[in-house]
Amino acid sequence: MKIIACFLFSFLLQHNLMAQEITLPLWPAGKVPNYQKTDETEKRDTTETIHVSHVQMPDMTVFLPSKRNATGQAVIVCPGGGYVTLSYSWEGTDVAKLLNAKGIIAIVLKYRLPNSKSNVTPHLSPLMDAKRAIRLVRANAAKWGINKARVGIMGFSAGGHLASTLETHFDEGDAASTDSVERQSSRPDFAVLVYPVISMSKPIMHAGSRNNLIGANADSSLAKYYSGELQVTNQTPPTFLVHATDDKTVPVENSLLMYQALRGAGVPVEMHIYPTGGHGFGLAIGKYYLETWTDRLVDWLRGLKQ
Repeated sequence: MKIIACFLFSFLLQHNLMAQEITLPLWPAGKVPNYQKTDETEKRDTTETIHVSHVQMPDMTVFLPSKRNATGQAVIVCPGGGYVTLSYSWEGTDVAKLLNAKGIIAIVLKYRLPNSKSNVTPHLSPLMDAKRAIRLVRANAAKWGINKARVGIMGFSAGGHLASTLETHFDEGDAASTDSVERQSSRPDFAVLVYPVISMSKPIMHAGSRNNLIGANADSSLAKYYSGELQVTNQTPPTFLVHATDDKTVPVENSLLMYQALRGAGVPVEMHIYPTGGHGFGLAIGKYYLETWTDRLVDWLRGLKQ
């Protein structure tokens, strides 16, 4: 019995030293901005992969690697889904676990979607949640072993659009706020955009993402605000882009235009364009050398001068 007890103790000790998951709400109870109470409830489809829609209370799940492997670098992951659903496991938790294996803290963001009736002004909620996530990570940096100057944003498809919007529309925080989280900067230190929606203009826009976020008849100023290639400045953080040439859903020109804008502004940028892969390939497991895009990403993350 003593041998068994020792074994169990050793197992539990090892388990506690291994990767951990922590889920916490983005906003204090009753203080979610741009929110109105409705009869809507969150929906979760687990048929093949996990898809989440009609998000009411946004949250984030923090995946912590073992302390021995931790690099201090953190990435907030925004799943895609055309701003109508979140591909939560395929472009979220699966990605987080891979990053953890490389010693990178990963945070999967369950952000509000503009098609929900609970939004007061639909297009505002995703960016509000992304900004809050960055601030919340920085506010908890010491507790989670994160370097506050090494916190980035990553997004897939429409999640890539959200990431590109954050990297071009961040702020330095409200120094006068009574909420210590809101005093933190929302500027990401780097951005990773995977087959991202970037432009809200024809002919390369993804009509579904545009219509779901700002509406089919949005005025030109709103479309311009949410077109990342038109919002880049020399303050935009270093960016990593991945896309497939044969993407029929979100044309590769989205990434090409973003690359040109970043390069023109003098922002460090790396781009990998693959001949095949289509849209929504996620980690691209089993897709020949496309699968190595995550290796290129890890190389890039390790090479950032921060």
